[in-house]
Amino acid sequence: MTRKQKRFAGIGIIGVVIGLAVLLVSVALRDEIVFFYDPTEVVNGTKVLPGQNFRIGGLVEDGSVVKDTTTVSFVVTDGKNNVPVSYEGILPDLFREGQGVIAEGALNTEGRFIASNILAKHDENYIPKELESVLKDKNVWKPDKGEEKS
Repeated sequence: MTRKQKRFAGIGIIGVVIGLAVLLVSVALRDEIVFFYDPTEVVNGTKVLPGQNFRIGGLVEDGSVVKDTTTVSFVVTDGKNNVPVSYEGILPDLFREGQGVIAEGALNTEGRFIASNILAKHDENYIPKELESVLKDKNVWKPDKGEEKS
């Protein structure tokens, strides 16, 4: 084998090893990846199937929170579409109507989002970047008093 052939063989082996490593990592993380969608994407149903785990983000609609003994039901909205959400557990202290929220879980067959985890903003100036951009795109972003409107 010539020197040039040995070099190509070495590069080929390294390429195969890197390809296998990427394949193994992507297969291992496939079930751990959680996508983020807004209510309009969920209602349109093109990207989300019942039983598929994902995150939904938007504002908690005013007047929609109903607390049962163990279950809380509310509606997440982006100003154009609404998705009903049910959550069994303790809500974050900062969860309230009119504020941004991200819920992780899956849709049931009736179109209700069954949340396994609720994330609420942690102070008066914070909202997750992906939620802020979605709300700005839909023209329903309500900046805090100290923030300029763009």
